[in-house]
Amino acid sequence: MVQRNTWQRERVREALADARGFVSAQTLHATLRDENTGIGLATVYRTLSGLATSGDADSLQSPEGEALYRACSTEGHHHHLICRSCGLTVEIEAKDVEAWAQRTASLHGFSEAEHVVDIFGLCTPCANRRAAAEGSASA
Repeated sequence: MVQRNTWQRERVREALADARGFVSAQTLHATLRDENTGIGLATVYRTLSGLATSGDADSLQSPEGEALYRACSTEGHHHHLICRSCGLTVEIEAKDVEAWAQRTASLHGFSEAEHVVDIFGLCTPCANRRAAAEGSASA
């Protein structure tokens, strides 16, 4: 299904591009609501789904199971390193993962294997803040 390019969809696209890291549809909708755009939650969900389908946005499932989206800056298949604290996201290539996925699929008689790999951790600034907070708490 092709989505018409309305001002509402364009504003959702812009808000997604302005967001830092991955965001939920609810979070993006709250931002748009705070700007008094009048854009409904259903429009945000439909637009994000369309952007993900067309490859203009990355989509992943958070460890809690929520769908998250981010404006895609890399074309083609890639993976992400995502900070659990601040949401900083780095797009990465992972040739070892690609080879492992194909090899594993082949060993089990599968072809045309596809996969999604997203790595969640703490970026250096967040890890340093956590270490400093833990250090001051134990002092």
